Amino acid sequence: MTSPDPQTVAAIVREVAETVVLPRFRALEAHEIHEKGPGDLVTIADRESEAALARRLTDLLPGSLVVGEEAAAADGSVLAHLSDDRPVWVIDPVDGTHNFAHGDPTFALILALVEGGATRRGWIYLPIDREMAIAEQGGGAWIDGSRMAVDQPERLDALVGGVTYSLFAPMPRETVKARCAAFRQCRNLRCAGREYVDMSRGRRHFSFMKNLKPWDHAAGVLMHREAGGYAARAADETPYRLVDPGIGLLVAPNRDLWHRIRDHFNGV
Repeated sequence: MTSPDPQTVAAIVREVAETVVLPRFRALEAHEIHEKGPGDLVTIADRESEAALARRLTDLLPGSLVVGEEAAAADGSVLAHLSDDRPVWVIDPVDGTHNFAHGDPTFALILALVEGGATRRGWIYLPIDREMAIAEQGGGAWIDGSRMAVDQPERLDALVGGVTYSLFAPMPRETVKARCAAFRQCRNLRCAGREYVDMSRGRRHFSFMKNLKPWDHAAGVLMHREAGGYAARAADETPYRLVDPGIGLLVAPNRDLWHRIRDHFNGV
C-alpha cells in the first residue's frame, strides 16, 4: 500500500476539527442532538465531521474505502469493508459524543488506516488541547513530535485507570466499585481516544472496556502497543480483532499487570 504522508492526514484531521467540530462545542441546539439508541447520542458535528473526513481522505488516497461510525450505524453492511483488500479509513468523527454534547471537553477525533484487516497507522486528535498523536505499525507512537511510552508501575495502588461497570454484570455495581478502590484512581473518561493517548504517554495505566467497535479501538490499540503496552480480550487473552472484536478488552502497561488487574476483578 502506498500510504499518504501521515502529517498530511494529520493536517486534514486538524482542519476538520477546527472548522466543523469545535464551532459546535457548547453551541449545539436541541434539534442538533439525537439518539441512535438508548443513551447513544449523535450530533450534527458527528455527521458533518464524518462526511468531511470521508471526502477528504478518499480524495487523498484514491480507491480507498471508509468505515465511519455514523455510516455503519445507518447501514451495518459497511463493516464488510474491513475485510477488503483495499485500504480502509476507519473514522470516529467525534469520540466521546456524550461528553461533547454535554459541554465536557473530553472528546477526540480518531482515524485509522487499515489494510488486510490490520491497522497500519492511527491518528488521535484532542481538539481542546490541540494535541495530535500518531502511530505507525513498527514505527512507534508519537505526540506532536515526542515519542510516547507507557508508564510501568509495579503496584496496583499506583495505577490510574477506568472500567466499564456493565462489563462485569451480573456482579453488583457496588462490588465493582469496591474493587476499584484498590487503585490510585479508577474513573471511566467515556472517551476511548483520550484514554488511549493518556495510557500511551504514561498518564493513565489501564482501561477495562466493554464495547469494541473498530472506530473506537483500531487506532488506539496500535498506538498503545507501539508505546510498549499490552492489550488483549479479557475472556481469553486473544488479541483485539477489527473483524469480530467481541466484547471486553483490557489494556495495561504489560502482560504481568494485565493478569494482575484481570485477576483482581475475578478474571471476568
